[in-house]
Amino acid sequence: MSQSDNAPILVGVGQQTWRDNDPSRTPTDALEIAARAALDDAGSEQLAGAIDALGMIRFIADANPDTRGLFPRNPGAEVAQRLGLSSPEIYQATIGGNTPQYMVNHFAAKLQRGEHRAVLLSGAELLATMFGALGSGADISAWPGEPAQEPPTIGQERDGLNATESAHGLFEPINTYPLFENRLAHELGLSSTEHQQLIAELSANMSAVAASNPYAWRQDGMSAEQIGTVEKSNRYVGYPYTRVMNAVLAVDMAAAVVMTTVGQARELGIDPDRWVYLCGGADVNDVWYPSERQDLHRSPAVELAWQTISQQTGVNIDAVDHFDIYSCFPSAVQVACREIGLDPLDARGVTVTGGLPFFGGPGNNYSLHAIAQMVERLRERGGRGLVTANGMYLTKHSMGLYAAEAPDTPFQPTDNAALQAQIDAAPLVPLAQDPAGPATVETYTVAFGREGPKKGIVIARNDAGERILANTAEDPELLAQMVAENPIGKRGTVTARNLVLATGGK
Repeated sequence: MSQSDNAPILVGVGQQTWRDNDPSRTPTDALEIAARAALDDAGSEQLAGAIDALGMIRFIADANPDTRGLFPRNPGAEVAQRLGLSSPEIYQATIGGNTPQYMVNHFAAKLQRGEHRAVLLSGAELLATMFGALGSGADISAWPGEPAQEPPTIGQERDGLNATESAHGLFEPINTYPLFENRLAHELGLSSTEHQQLIAELSANMSAVAASNPYAWRQDGMSAEQIGTVEKSNRYVGYPYTRVMNAVLAVDMAAAVVMTTVGQARELGIDPDRWVYLCGGADVNDVWYPSERQDLHRSPAVELAWQTISQQTGVNIDAVDHFDIYSCFPSAVQVACREIGLDPLDARGVTVTGGLPFFGGPGNNYSLHAIAQMVERLRERGGRGLVTANGMYLTKHSMGLYAAEAPDTPFQPTDNAALQAQIDAAPLVPLAQDPAGPATVETYTVAFGREGPKKGIVIARNDAGERILANTAEDPELLAQMVAENPIGKRGTVTARNLVLATGGK
Protein backbone atom coordinates (compact mmCIF):
# COMPACT_ATOMS: atom_id res chain seq x y z
CA MET A 1 0.00 0.00 0.00
CA SER A 2 1.34 3.45 -0.88
CA GLN A 3 1.99 5.87 1.96
CA SER A 4 1.72 9.64 2.17
CA ASP A 5 4.91 11.62 1.74
CA ASN A 6 5.03 12.50 5.47
CA ALA A 7 5.02 8.89 6.70
CA PRO A 8 8.05 8.33 9.00
CA ILE A 9 10.52 5.63 7.99
CA LEU A 10 13.92 4.31 9.06
CA VAL A 11 16.42 4.26 6.20
CA GLY A 12 19.83 3.60 7.75
CA VAL A 13 21.19 1.59 10.67
CA GLY A 14 24.63 0.90 12.08
CA GLN A 15 26.03 -1.20 14.92
CA GLN A 16 29.48 -1.89 16.25
CA THR A 17 30.91 -4.09 19.01
CA TRP A 18 34.52 -3.81 20.19
CA ARG A 19 36.28 -6.49 22.21
CA ASP A 20 39.78 -4.98 22.46
CA ASN A 21 39.31 -2.62 25.46
CA ASP A 22 41.18 0.17 23.72
CA PRO A 23 41.23 3.24 26.03
CA SER A 24 42.30 5.49 23.13
CA ARG A 25 38.85 4.99 21.57
CA THR A 26 36.71 7.75 23.05
CA PRO A 27 32.94 7.72 23.51
CA THR A 28 32.67 10.35 20.77
CA ASP A 29 34.68 8.12 18.44
CA ALA A 30 32.24 5.29 19.09
CA LEU A 31 29.24 7.50 18.37
CA GLU A 32 30.82 8.72 15.14
CA ILE A 33 31.62 5.19 13.93
CA ALA A 34 28.04 3.99 14.44
CA ALA A 35 26.61 7.15 12.86
CA ARG A 36 28.82 6.80 9.76
CA ALA A 37 27.73 3.19 9.40
CA ALA A 38 24.06 4.22 9.53
CA LEU A 39 24.57 6.94 6.91
CA ASP A 40 26.45 4.52 4.66
CA ASP A 41 23.72 1.92 5.11
CA ALA A 42 21.11 4.28 3.66
CA GLY A 43 23.10 4.52 0.42
CA SER A 44 22.48 8.20 -0.32
CA GLU A 45 25.28 10.74 -0.67
CA GLN A 46 22.73 13.51 -0.11
CA LEU A 47 21.41 12.20 3.21
CA ALA A 48 24.00 13.83 5.50
CA GLY A 49 23.10 17.23 4.08
CA ALA A 50 19.44 16.69 4.94
CA ILE A 51 19.96 15.81 8.61
CA ASP A 52 18.70 18.70 10.70
CA ALA A 53 18.36 16.98 14.09
CA LEU A 54 20.70 14.81 16.10
CA GLY A 55 19.46 12.81 19.10
CA MET A 56 22.04 11.42 21.53
CA ILE A 57 21.22 8.56 23.89
CA ARG A 58 22.66 9.46 27.31
CA PHE A 59 25.62 7.54 28.66
CA ILE A 60 24.50 5.51 31.64
CA ALA A 61 27.49 6.85 33.59
CA ASP A 62 25.76 10.24 33.57
CA ALA A 63 23.49 8.87 36.30
CA ASN A 64 26.48 8.41 38.62
CA PRO A 65 28.18 11.56 39.97
CA ASP A 66 31.41 9.59 40.40
CA THR A 67 31.74 8.72 36.70
CA ARG A 68 29.81 11.33 34.71
CA GLY A 69 32.92 13.51 34.53
CA LEU A 70 34.62 10.85 32.41
CA PHE A 71 32.21 11.47 29.52
CA PRO A 72 31.62 14.40 27.15
CA ARG A 73 28.81 16.82 27.93
CA ASN A 74 27.74 17.40 24.32
CA PRO A 75 29.19 14.69 22.11
CA GLY A 76 26.56 15.38 19.46
CA ALA A 77 28.18 18.70 18.57
CA GLU A 78 31.52 17.00 17.89
CA VAL A 79 29.87 14.15 15.96
CA ALA A 80 27.99 16.65 13.78
CA GLN A 81 31.23 18.47 13.00
CA ARG A 82 33.09 15.27 12.14
CA LEU A 83 30.27 14.10 9.86
CA GLY A 84 30.04 17.46 8.12
CA LEU A 85 26.43 18.03 9.16
CA SER A 86 25.13 21.54 8.67
CA SER A 87 24.25 22.89 12.13
CA PRO A 88 21.62 20.33 13.16
CA GLU A 89 19.56 20.80 16.29
CA ILE A 90 21.08 18.59 18.98
CA TYR A 91 19.21 16.88 21.80
CA GLN A 92 19.91 14.28 24.46
CA ALA A 93 17.60 11.72 26.02
CA THR A 94 16.86 11.23 29.68
CA ILE A 95 18.32 8.29 31.58
CA GLY A 96 16.47 5.00 31.00
CA GLY A 97 16.43 1.90 28.83
CA ASN A 98 13.21 3.05 27.16
CA THR A 99 14.81 6.15 25.66
CA PRO A 100 15.93 4.87 22.23
CA GLN A 101 12.37 3.88 21.32
CA TYR A 102 11.06 7.00 23.03
CA MET A 103 13.31 9.11 20.80
CA VAL A 104 12.16 7.25 17.68
CA ASN A 105 8.52 7.91 18.60
CA HIS A 106 9.26 11.55 19.45
CA PHE A 107 11.03 12.33 16.18
CA ALA A 108 8.59 10.30 14.09
CA ALA A 109 5.88 12.73 15.15
CA LYS A 110 8.09 15.71 14.31
CA LEU A 111 8.99 14.27 10.91
CA GLN A 112 5.35 13.64 10.12
CA ARG A 113 4.51 17.25 10.98
CA GLY A 114 7.29 18.49 8.72
CA GLU A 115 9.41 19.90 11.55
CA HIS A 116 12.50 17.97 10.40
CA ARG A 117 13.78 16.51 7.13
CA ALA A 118 15.97 13.75 8.53
CA VAL A 119 17.07 12.74 12.03
CA LEU A 120 20.14 10.83 13.23
CA LEU A 121 19.97 8.97 16.54
CA SER A 122 23.18 7.60 18.02
CA GLY A 123 24.26 6.02 21.29
CA ALA A 124 27.32 4.24 22.65
CA GLU A 125 28.68 2.69 25.83
CA LEU A 126 32.31 1.82 26.50
CA LEU A 127 31.71 0.30 29.92
CA ALA A 128 34.05 -2.66 29.50
CA THR A 129 36.92 -0.30 28.75
CA MET A 130 35.88 2.15 31.46
CA PHE A 131 35.75 -0.53 34.17
CA GLY A 132 39.07 -1.89 32.97
CA ALA A 133 40.67 1.55 33.01
CA LEU A 134 39.39 2.34 36.49
CA GLY A 135 40.93 -0.91 37.69
CA SER A 136 44.23 -0.68 35.85
CA GLY A 137 44.82 3.06 35.80
CA ALA A 138 44.81 3.21 31.98
CA ASP A 139 44.63 6.74 30.61
CA ILE A 140 41.12 7.80 29.53
CA SER A 141 41.66 11.49 30.20
CA ALA A 142 40.83 12.32 26.57
CA TRP A 143 37.31 10.91 26.85
CA PRO A 144 35.50 14.05 28.04
CA GLY A 145 36.89 16.20 25.21
CA GLU A 146 36.55 19.96 25.39
CA PRO A 147 34.21 21.55 27.96
CA ALA A 148 30.75 22.08 26.48
CA GLN A 149 27.21 23.06 27.40
CA GLU A 150 24.81 20.13 27.54
CA PRO A 151 22.12 20.07 24.83
CA PRO A 152 18.41 20.22 25.67
CA THR A 153 16.96 17.04 27.17
CA ILE A 154 13.92 15.28 25.72
CA GLY A 155 11.79 13.66 28.40
CA GLN A 156 11.38 14.11 32.15
CA GLU A 157 14.27 13.63 34.56
CA ARG A 158 13.07 12.06 37.81
CA ASP A 159 14.49 9.79 40.49
CA GLY A 160 13.31 6.23 39.99
CA LEU A 161 12.63 5.39 43.64
CA ASN A 162 11.43 7.02 46.82
CA ALA A 163 13.60 7.24 49.91
CA THR A 164 12.11 4.13 51.57
CA GLU A 165 12.69 1.97 48.50
CA SER A 166 16.27 3.15 48.18
CA ALA A 167 16.98 2.60 51.85
CA HIS A 168 15.91 -1.04 51.54
CA GLY A 169 18.18 -1.78 48.58
CA LEU A 170 15.76 -1.43 45.66
CA PHE A 171 18.06 1.08 43.94
CA GLU A 172 19.95 -1.91 42.57
CA PRO A 173 17.95 -3.50 39.73
CA ILE A 174 19.52 -6.85 40.64
CA ASN A 175 17.46 -6.64 43.84
CA THR A 176 14.24 -5.17 42.45
CA TYR A 177 13.52 -7.33 39.39
CA PRO A 178 13.70 -10.59 41.41
CA LEU A 179 10.90 -9.15 43.57
CA PHE A 180 8.72 -8.93 40.47
CA GLU A 181 9.86 -12.40 39.40
CA ASN A 182 8.94 -14.18 42.61
CA ARG A 183 5.53 -12.53 42.76
CA LEU A 184 4.87 -13.52 39.15
CA ALA A 185 5.80 -17.14 39.87
CA HIS A 186 3.38 -17.11 42.80
CA GLU A 187 0.57 -15.72 40.64
CA LEU A 188 1.24 -18.40 38.01
CA GLY A 189 1.13 -21.11 40.65
CA LEU A 190 4.56 -22.45 39.76
CA SER A 191 6.71 -24.48 42.10
CA SER A 192 10.32 -23.40 42.57
CA THR A 193 11.47 -26.17 40.25
CA GLU A 194 8.92 -25.33 37.55
CA HIS A 195 9.77 -21.66 37.85
CA GLN A 196 13.51 -22.20 37.49
CA GLN A 197 12.94 -24.39 34.44
CA LEU A 198 10.80 -21.71 32.81
CA ILE A 199 13.25 -18.83 33.23
CA ALA A 200 16.20 -21.04 32.27
CA GLU A 201 14.46 -22.11 29.05
CA LEU A 202 13.49 -18.52 28.26
CA SER A 203 17.10 -17.46 28.76
CA ALA A 204 18.43 -20.35 26.67
CA ASN A 205 16.20 -19.31 23.76
CA MET A 206 17.71 -15.83 23.89
CA SER A 207 21.22 -17.25 24.16
CA ALA A 208 20.65 -19.23 20.97
CA VAL A 209 19.84 -16.02 19.08
CA ALA A 210 22.95 -14.30 20.45
CA ALA A 211 25.10 -17.25 19.37
CA SER A 212 24.46 -16.41 15.71
CA ASN A 213 24.63 -12.61 16.07
CA PRO A 214 28.09 -11.22 15.19
CA TYR A 215 27.46 -8.16 17.38
CA ALA A 216 26.55 -10.18 20.50
CA TRP A 217 28.87 -10.02 23.50
CA ARG A 218 28.24 -13.63 24.57
CA GLN A 219 28.13 -16.07 21.68
CA ASP A 220 28.63 -19.37 23.49
CA GLY A 221 25.03 -20.57 23.14
CA MET A 222 24.26 -21.77 26.68
CA SER A 223 21.66 -24.47 27.35
CA ALA A 224 18.82 -24.17 29.85
CA GLU A 225 20.61 -26.64 32.10
CA GLN A 226 23.81 -24.57 32.05
CA ILE A 227 21.91 -21.34 32.71
CA GLY A 228 19.86 -22.77 35.58
CA THR A 229 22.63 -24.70 37.32
CA VAL A 230 24.03 -22.89 40.34
CA GLU A 231 27.80 -23.18 40.60
CA LYS A 232 30.74 -20.97 41.47
CA SER A 233 30.88 -19.36 38.02
CA ASN A 234 27.09 -19.05 37.86
CA ARG A 235 26.07 -18.18 41.41
CA TYR A 236 22.82 -16.59 42.43
CA VAL A 237 22.84 -12.79 42.23
CA GLY A 238 19.31 -11.99 43.36
CA TYR A 239 17.27 -15.14 43.95
CA PRO A 240 16.03 -16.78 41.70
CA TYR A 241 18.41 -15.34 39.10
CA THR A 242 21.71 -16.99 38.37
CA ARG A 243 24.50 -14.74 37.15
CA VAL A 244 23.91 -15.32 33.44
CA MET A 245 20.23 -14.36 33.72
CA ASN A 246 21.26 -10.77 34.47
CA ALA A 247 21.99 -8.12 31.85
CA VAL A 248 25.70 -7.91 31.08
CA LEU A 249 26.66 -4.26 31.52
CA ALA A 250 30.41 -4.31 30.89
CA VAL A 251 30.33 -4.09 27.08
CA ASP A 252 31.74 -1.75 24.42
CA MET A 253 29.02 -1.11 21.83
CA ALA A 254 27.48 1.60 19.68
CA ALA A 255 24.42 1.87 17.45
CA ALA A 256 22.75 4.50 15.27
CA VAL A 257 19.65 4.87 13.11
CA VAL A 258 18.59 7.44 10.53
CA MET A 259 14.95 8.48 10.18
CA THR A 260 13.20 10.51 7.52
CA THR A 261 9.91 10.48 5.61
CA VAL A 262 8.76 8.74 2.46
CA GLY A 263 8.78 12.00 0.52
CA GLN A 264 12.25 12.98 1.68
CA ALA A 265 13.59 9.49 1.00
CA ARG A 266 12.39 9.67 -2.59
CA GLU A 267 13.92 13.13 -2.98
CA LEU A 268 17.23 11.90 -1.55
CA GLY A 269 17.30 8.88 -3.83
CA ILE A 270 17.17 6.27 -1.07
CA ASP A 271 16.29 2.82 -2.40
CA PRO A 272 12.80 1.77 -1.17
CA ASP A 273 14.30 -1.61 -0.28
CA ARG A 274 16.09 0.20 2.58
CA TRP A 275 12.88 1.67 4.00
CA VAL A 276 11.28 0.30 7.16
CA TYR A 277 8.04 1.88 8.32
CA LEU A 278 7.13 2.88 11.86
CA CYS A 279 3.49 1.85 11.95
CA GLY A 280 2.77 3.07 15.47
CA GLY A 281 4.41 3.92 18.78
CA ALA A 282 3.42 4.70 22.36
CA ASP A 283 5.13 5.86 25.56
CA VAL A 284 3.51 5.23 28.94
CA ASN A 285 4.79 5.03 32.51
CA ASP A 286 3.51 2.68 35.15
CA VAL A 287 2.86 3.97 38.67
CA TRP A 288 6.25 5.54 39.28
CA TYR A 289 7.26 4.02 42.62
CA PRO A 290 7.16 0.21 42.64
CA SER A 291 5.98 0.05 46.25
CA GLU A 292 2.82 1.99 45.34
CA ARG A 293 1.70 -0.31 42.51
CA GLN A 294 -1.39 -2.42 43.00
CA ASP A 295 0.21 -5.52 41.49
CA LEU A 296 3.92 -6.30 41.53
CA HIS A 297 3.65 -8.85 38.71
CA ARG A 298 1.92 -6.65 36.14
CA SER A 299 2.43 -3.64 33.88
CA PRO A 300 -0.81 -1.82 33.04
CA ALA A 301 1.27 0.65 31.01
CA VAL A 302 2.59 -2.06 28.67
CA GLU A 303 -0.94 -3.41 28.23
CA LEU A 304 -2.29 0.06 27.43
CA ALA A 305 0.55 0.89 25.03
CA TRP A 306 0.03 -2.29 23.03
CA GLN A 307 -3.76 -1.95 23.01
CA THR A 308 -3.36 1.57 21.63
CA ILE A 309 -0.92 0.58 18.90
CA SER A 310 -3.04 -2.43 17.95
CA GLN A 311 -6.17 -0.30 17.67
CA GLN A 312 -4.38 2.39 15.66
CA THR A 313 -2.83 -0.05 13.19
CA GLY A 314 -5.42 -2.83 13.09
CA VAL A 315 -2.64 -5.33 13.88
CA ASN A 316 -3.13 -7.98 16.56
CA ILE A 317 -0.35 -9.90 18.25
CA ASP A 318 -0.81 -12.93 15.99
CA ALA A 319 0.04 -10.74 12.98
CA VAL A 320 3.44 -9.72 14.39
CA ASP A 321 6.30 -11.79 13.04
CA HIS A 322 9.32 -10.61 15.03
CA PHE A 323 9.78 -9.35 18.58
CA ASP A 324 12.38 -7.71 20.73
CA ILE A 325 11.00 -7.61 24.26
CA TYR A 326 13.20 -5.69 26.68
CA SER A 327 15.12 -8.31 28.60
CA CYS A 328 17.24 -6.85 31.41
CA PHE A 329 15.93 -9.69 33.59
CA PRO A 330 13.51 -12.58 32.94
CA SER A 331 10.69 -10.87 34.82
CA ALA A 332 10.79 -7.91 32.41
CA VAL A 333 10.28 -10.27 29.48
CA GLN A 334 7.52 -12.30 31.10
CA VAL A 335 5.56 -9.31 32.39
CA ALA A 336 5.62 -7.58 28.99
CA CYS A 337 4.72 -10.79 27.18
CA ARG A 338 1.72 -11.40 29.44
CA GLU A 339 0.47 -7.85 28.88
CA ILE A 340 0.65 -8.03 25.08
CA GLY A 341 -0.70 -11.61 24.89
CA LEU A 342 2.51 -13.39 23.87
CA ASP A 343 3.77 -16.67 25.34
CA PRO A 344 7.36 -16.03 26.53
CA LEU A 345 8.31 -19.34 24.90
CA ASP A 346 6.50 -18.56 21.62
CA ALA A 347 8.21 -20.08 18.59
CA ARG A 348 8.58 -16.60 17.06
CA GLY A 349 11.01 -15.75 19.85
CA VAL A 350 11.23 -12.74 22.13
CA THR A 351 14.44 -11.17 20.77
CA VAL A 352 16.16 -10.42 17.47
CA THR A 353 19.47 -9.56 19.15
CA GLY A 354 19.89 -12.20 21.85
CA GLY A 355 18.72 -10.01 24.73
CA LEU A 356 20.58 -8.01 27.35
CA PRO A 357 22.06 -11.01 29.24
CA PHE A 358 23.65 -12.44 26.07
CA PHE A 359 23.73 -9.83 23.31
CA GLY A 360 24.80 -7.29 25.90
CA GLY A 361 23.19 -4.56 27.95
CA PRO A 362 24.91 -1.32 26.88
CA GLY A 363 23.40 1.01 29.44
CA ASN A 364 20.56 3.12 28.10
CA ASN A 365 21.36 2.21 24.50
CA TYR A 366 20.36 -1.47 24.21
CA SER A 367 17.08 -0.78 22.45
CA LEU A 368 18.78 1.27 19.73
CA HIS A 369 20.60 -1.97 18.88
CA ALA A 370 17.25 -3.79 18.99
CA ILE A 371 15.73 -1.27 16.59
CA ALA A 372 18.72 -1.49 14.24
CA GLN A 373 18.56 -5.28 14.34
CA MET A 374 14.81 -5.21 13.74
CA VAL A 375 15.33 -3.07 10.65
CA GLU A 376 17.81 -5.63 9.33
CA ARG A 377 15.44 -8.49 10.13
CA LEU A 378 12.52 -6.86 8.36
CA ARG A 379 14.61 -6.06 5.29
CA GLU A 380 15.71 -9.70 5.11
CA ARG A 381 12.49 -11.52 6.00
CA GLY A 382 9.67 -9.01 5.66
CA GLY A 383 6.66 -8.84 7.94
CA ARG A 384 6.11 -6.82 11.09
CA GLY A 385 8.25 -6.39 14.20
CA LEU A 386 7.50 -5.13 17.70
CA VAL A 387 10.14 -3.53 19.93
CA THR A 388 9.40 -2.86 23.60
CA ALA A 389 11.77 -0.85 25.79
CA ASN A 390 11.77 -0.48 29.56
CA GLY A 391 13.38 2.09 31.83
CA MET A 392 13.99 2.18 35.57
CA TYR A 393 12.13 -0.57 37.47
CA LEU A 394 9.42 -1.71 35.04
CA THR A 395 8.53 1.97 35.16
CA LYS A 396 8.98 3.74 31.81
CA HIS A 397 7.75 1.91 28.72
CA SER A 398 8.15 2.78 25.05
CA MET A 399 6.97 0.61 22.19
CA GLY A 400 7.19 0.66 18.41
CA LEU A 401 5.62 -1.46 15.69
CA TYR A 402 7.67 -1.66 12.49
CA ALA A 403 6.97 -3.12 9.04
CA ALA A 404 8.88 -3.89 5.87
CA GLU A 405 5.92 -2.85 3.72
CA ALA A 406 3.76 0.25 3.87
CA PRO A 407 1.08 -0.33 6.54
CA ASP A 408 -2.62 -0.36 5.77
CA THR A 409 -3.31 2.59 8.03
CA PRO A 410 -1.30 5.83 7.98
CA PHE A 411 1.01 6.55 10.91
CA GLN A 412 -0.57 8.75 13.56
CA PRO A 413 1.23 10.06 16.64
CA THR A 414 -0.19 8.75 19.91
CA ASP A 415 -1.69 11.05 22.52
CA ASN A 416 0.61 9.75 25.23
CA ALA A 417 -0.63 12.29 27.76
CA ALA A 418 -4.14 10.84 27.52
CA LEU A 419 -2.76 7.34 28.04
CA GLN A 420 -0.71 8.49 31.01
CA ALA A 421 -3.78 10.06 32.57
CA GLN A 422 -5.42 6.63 32.63
CA ILE A 423 -2.49 5.13 34.50
CA ASP A 424 -2.23 8.08 36.88
CA ALA A 425 -5.92 7.75 37.79
CA ALA A 426 -5.33 4.32 39.34
CA PRO A 427 -5.38 4.16 43.16
CA LEU A 428 -2.01 3.86 44.86
CA VAL A 429 -1.12 1.41 47.59
CA PRO A 430 -0.24 3.42 50.70
CA LEU A 431 3.23 2.90 52.14
CA ALA A 432 3.33 2.46 55.92
CA GLN A 433 5.27 5.32 57.49
CA ASP A 434 6.40 3.66 60.74
CA PRO A 435 5.78 -0.04 60.10
CA ALA A 436 5.62 -2.36 63.08
CA GLY A 437 3.61 -5.43 63.93
CA PRO A 438 2.21 -8.32 61.90
CA ALA A 439 2.40 -8.41 58.08
CA THR A 440 1.94 -10.91 55.24
CA VAL A 441 4.69 -11.43 52.66
CA GLU A 442 3.79 -10.36 49.11
CA THR A 443 7.16 -11.02 47.52
CA TYR A 444 10.81 -11.38 48.42
CA THR A 445 14.34 -11.97 47.23
CA VAL A 446 17.66 -12.92 48.73
CA ALA A 447 20.63 -10.83 47.59
CA PHE A 448 23.84 -12.80 47.13
CA GLY A 449 27.50 -11.87 47.08
CA ARG A 450 30.47 -13.92 45.97
CA GLU A 451 30.57 -15.73 49.30
CA GLY A 452 26.84 -16.49 49.54
CA PRO A 453 23.57 -14.87 50.68
CA LYS A 454 23.88 -11.36 52.13
CA LYS A 455 20.38 -10.14 53.00
CA GLY A 456 16.72 -10.75 52.47
CA ILE A 457 14.43 -8.10 50.97
CA VAL A 458 10.72 -8.44 51.61
CA ILE A 459 7.63 -6.55 50.45
CA ALA A 460 4.62 -7.22 52.67
CA ARG A 461 1.18 -5.90 53.60
CA ASN A 462 0.06 -5.10 57.11
CA ASP A 463 -3.45 -5.73 58.35
CA ALA A 464 -4.50 -2.20 57.33
CA GLY A 465 -3.60 -2.95 53.70
CA GLU A 466 -0.53 -0.73 53.77
CA ARG A 467 2.60 -1.90 52.03
CA ILE A 468 5.77 -2.48 54.00
CA LEU A 469 9.37 -2.75 52.80
CA ALA A 470 11.67 -4.66 55.10
CA ASN A 471 15.04 -6.33 55.27
CA THR A 472 15.51 -9.53 57.20
CA ALA A 473 18.20 -10.12 59.76
CA GLU A 474 21.56 -11.13 58.28
CA ASP A 475 21.08 -14.71 59.44
CA PRO A 476 22.59 -17.37 57.12
CA GLU A 477 20.11 -20.01 58.28
CA LEU A 478 17.14 -17.73 57.67
CA LEU A 479 18.40 -16.69 54.22
CA ALA A 480 18.97 -20.32 53.26
CA GLN A 481 15.44 -21.11 54.42
CA MET A 482 14.03 -18.27 52.29
CA VAL A 483 15.68 -19.82 49.23
CA ALA A 484 14.54 -23.35 50.12
CA GLU A 485 11.00 -22.46 51.25
CA ASN A 486 9.07 -19.74 49.43
CA PRO A 487 7.79 -17.35 52.13
CA ILE A 488 5.09 -15.62 50.03
CA GLY A 489 1.83 -15.68 51.97
CA LYS A 490 3.54 -16.29 55.31
CA ARG A 491 3.07 -14.03 58.29
CA GLY A 492 5.88 -12.18 59.98
CA THR A 493 6.50 -9.42 62.47
CA VAL A 494 8.03 -6.10 61.46
CA THR A 495 10.28 -4.34 63.94
CA ALA A 496 12.16 -1.08 63.67
CA ARG A 497 15.21 -3.04 62.50
CA ASN A 498 13.92 -5.82 60.26
CA LEU A 499 11.25 -8.35 59.52
CA VAL A 500 11.15 -11.61 61.45
CA LEU A 501 9.41 -14.39 59.55
CA ALA A 502 7.27 -16.86 61.44
CA THR A 503 8.65 -20.38 61.41
CA GLY A 504 6.41 -22.95 59.77
CA GLY A 505 2.85 -22.55 58.59
CA LYS A 506 1.25 -19.44 57.16
